[in-house]
Amino acid sequence: MKPLRVGLIGYGFMGRAHSNAFKQVSQFFELKHRPVLKAVCARDAVKAKAFAQNWGYESIETDWRRLVERDDIDLIDIASPNNTHAEIAMAAAKAGKMILCEKPLAMNGPQGEKMVAAIARAGVPNMVWYNYRRIPAVTLAKQLIDEGRLGRIFHYRAKFLQDWTINPELPQGGAGLWRLDIKVAGSGVTGDLLAHCIDTALWLNGSIDTVTAMTETFVKERKHNLTGKVEKVGIDDASAFLARFSNGSLATFESTRYARGHKALYTFEINGEHGSLAWDLHDLHRIQCFEHKDEGRVRGWRNIHVTDSDQPYMKNWWVPGLAIGYEHSFVHQVADFIQGLDSGKPAAPSFKDALQTEYVTDAVLKSARTKRWEKVKKSK
Repeated sequence: MKPLRVGLIGYGFMGRAHSNAFKQVSQFFELKHRPVLKAVCARDAVKAKAFAQNWGYESIETDWRRLVERDDIDLIDIASPNNTHAEIAMAAAKAGKMILCEKPLAMNGPQGEKMVAAIARAGVPNMVWYNYRRIPAVTLAKQLIDEGRLGRIFHYRAKFLQDWTINPELPQGGAGLWRLDIKVAGSGVTGDLLAHCIDTALWLNGSIDTVTAMTETFVKERKHNLTGKVEKVGIDDASAFLARFSNGSLATFESTRYARGHKALYTFEINGEHGSLAWDLHDLHRIQCFEHKDEGRVRGWRNIHVTDSDQPYMKNWWVPGLAIGYEHSFVHQVADFIQGLDSGKPAAPSFKDALQTEYVTDAVLKSARTKRWEKVKKSK
C-alpha cells in the first residue's frame, strides 16, 4: 500500500475521532493507500506532544502554516474551530495538499465559495466530515430511496436535540466552549447540529428550494472565557424551520441545546407514496421501514438490524448480529475517500457539496431575521 501521510490540525473531540479512523481503516478495508500519522498541530506544544504520543503521530507542529509547507505531508485534516477552516484549507490547496475538513465547511456561504474556488484551482482531492452519511443504516436508507422503494416523497422531518447549555452560568469562548462564541462558530445550533440534518437531507432527498425559520437565544449574556467580561451571546440556542424540497416534498427541521434530557437525539423520518423510513442515532444500527405493498394482515413497521454482510459496509466488520457504533462512521468516510483516490471517482461530500449546506443555513438564519420565506442559493 502507498503511504498517505496525514497532518492533523486540532486535537479535540474531532481530532480523536479522525485519528481513530486513520489508524483503523487499513485494518478492516483493503485499500491501495495506508494512512500514516505524520504530524499533529496545535498551539499548545505540551498537549500536542501528549496527543501525538497517545495516537502515534511521528511529530508535532505549533503553527499550521509550517505543517502545510512540509514536503512529507500529503493530506491536511482540519479538525480545528470553524473560523480557521477557510484560511487553512485555501493555504493547503495552494500547497497542493489533499484536504479533509470538519463540518461545517465555513462560517457562511460566501466564505465557503472562496474555499470551493481555491479547491477548484488547485484540483486537489477534498471531502467534508459529514460522517452520518456513513452509518450503515443511513446508507441503507439512501439505497432504498434510490431504488424507488418509497416512491414519490411527501415529507421529510428531522431533529437534533441536546441540553448542555441550559445553565446560564456556563461561560462562552475558549478551547472547550468556542461553539458558544459567534466570532468562532459562525452560528449556533443551525450551523452545528442542523448542518448534519441538512447534509443528510440533501443527500437523501435532493435540494431545498425555500425555507422559513425562527431562532432563539435563551441566555442573552455569558461571561467570556478569554476576556473575563460578560458579553452578548450571538449564537442561536434553538432553531426550527420549514422547507420545500425541489421534488415537491415538505420538511420540518428542529434543533436546540435546551431540550432537557437529550444529549444527542438525532432522528429523521421520510414518508413516501409507497412507504416510509425512520432512523434514530440512539439506535444507530437499526432502520425502521414501512412498505404499503405488504399483505394487509401483517402490514406494519419493520425493525431492520443492519449488521449483515450484504448491508452497507458491514462485510468489513464482524459476523451478522454484532453491531458497530458512532466511531465506525469516520472509518467508513476515510475508506471511501481513499477508494475515491484509487478509482478516480471522488467520494462525497466534497467542498462543493458541503457549500450547499452552507447556503441552506444562510437562508435559515436570514429567514429568522426577516420573518419571511427565503430562497436557497444553489451551487453552480
